[in-house]
Amino acid sequence: MTIPDPDAHKITLKPSQGTVRIAAVQYLLRSIDSWDAFENQVRFVMKAAGDYKPQFVMFPEIFTTQLLSFMDTSDLRRAVRNMNDYTERYLALFSELARQWGVHIIGGSHPTITDGKLLNTAYLFTPEGKHFTQEKIHLTRWEKEKWHGDAGNHLRVFDTPFGRIAILICYDIEFPELARMVCEQGVDIIFVPSCTDDRQGFWRVRYCCHARAIENQVYVAVTGTVGNLTVEGLGLHYGQAAIITPSDFPFARDGIAAEGVANMEQVVIADVDLAKLVNNRVNGTTIPLYDKRVDVYDNDVEVVATQG
Repeated sequence: MTIPDPDAHKITLKPSQGTVRIAAVQYLLRSIDSWDAFENQVRFVMKAAGDYKPQFVMFPEIFTTQLLSFMDTSDLRRAVRNMNDYTERYLALFSELARQWGVHIIGGSHPTITDGKLLNTAYLFTPEGKHFTQEKIHLTRWEKEKWHGDAGNHLRVFDTPFGRIAILICYDIEFPELARMVCEQGVDIIFVPSCTDDRQGFWRVRYCCHARAIENQVYVAVTGTVGNLTVEGLGLHYGQAAIITPSDFPFARDGIAAEGVANMEQVVIADVDLAKLVNNRVNGTTIPLYDKRVDVYDNDVEVVATQG
């Protein structure tokens, strides 16, 4: 078999950073009565994850909506915006935890008001005390119609000592263009903090995570909220964390390095080997990252009439 030139499509291949351990938190939404109760639960979960010495810990999408359980939610649109009042405490808490445990934390996502817009913002916290953001690009109907949220417009990739990563929030993983864009910038792991209320929504996200891992020969880590709150739209959750691999001989046969038990509070942990990605991208049974026909994709689709 002829191996294509890795530079042909401007894909960045980097030397292996070795084995990386990922911890994905299935976070239980339970009613609480104060910020302190939220902080105590987060610290408990971080200790459970941190004791296994991962390089990355991921929380789910909008898991901070747990704060709504002690807020006035009679006007849901206003209540979600009032969550921004807790942004500084959230940032301080997770910055402290990232330094304490020496890990990179994908702090789920938190409704954040930026320049007057309500954005579903994911935060990456580093052991050095820095934090970075990635906004959700595609909003669900609930976010648009009930929350009146605003969509982000820009993708980012983050260089870490343990590979180049990207964050695609829940619905965003269902749009293959976004994953392809970040993977063409050399991403090794896509993190997908998610929040789905029913099983159908969960499987839409989960199946797309597998598809993106196969299409782009990357690892995809996904996690979601579990439990329920007595808040409109948050009374039901279906969640299951998983660390997903490409489907080829060097990886798990079913493309699952690890997965949790659905709808239970737990931390799912797996080791992934970045060297296997580098090798698989040029020596795999199939090499879709390089075999894509970019010369064809700009061509018009021909509509052919079969009658008349």
